[in-house]
Amino acid sequence: MEVLPLSRAFTLIEPGPVVLVTTHDGHKDNVMTITWTMVLDFSPTFAITTGPWNYSYAALVGTKECVLSIPTADLIDTAIGIGTCTGRDTDKFAKFGLSRALARHVRAPLIPECLANIECRVIDIVDPHGIIVLEGVAAHIDNAREERRMLHAVGDGTFIIDGPVLDRKEMMRSKLPGGL
Repeated sequence: MEVLPLSRAFTLIEPGPVVLVTTHDGHKDNVMTITWTMVLDFSPTFAITTGPWNYSYAALVGTKECVLSIPTADLIDTAIGIGTCTGRDTDKFAKFGLSRALARHVRAPLIPECLANIECRVIDIVDPHGIIVLEGVAAHIDNAREERRMLHAVGDGTFIIDGPVLDRKEMMRSKLPGGL
């Protein structure tokens, strides 16, 4: 094996899919791209990483709600564009041609162009690590959407998209929650 610089080790442990996080601060909607996400267990509990350097952070902390919108491979350039500008001076919905749909439980909008949207409430903030723990309160999916491959950021400017599904449900049945 070759030596990998320790500064690149994070690229080996790729997190969950790229998500677009929508917020509403009481005055306007915003959307940011987050590439470090995770599920915490088999419940609708998730974590994202962000902090005060992101314009949406104040809305997350202030309103304690957001929507996690899951883009697919066809939205890669949109996701990157959203992540490389700030909502402080840009209406990202207009700039990137995204629609807004009314959520049922939070003020942040759903993004209909995405495969799925999860309405969430902030239940914890782990300040030293920029971790925001979210509880899903409603989920929506577009089962008619043709493109379903999700994006995964490696962290070095490259992305991986979902590939073929390897079904091992029966082999893992004893470890899966009922209903899956």
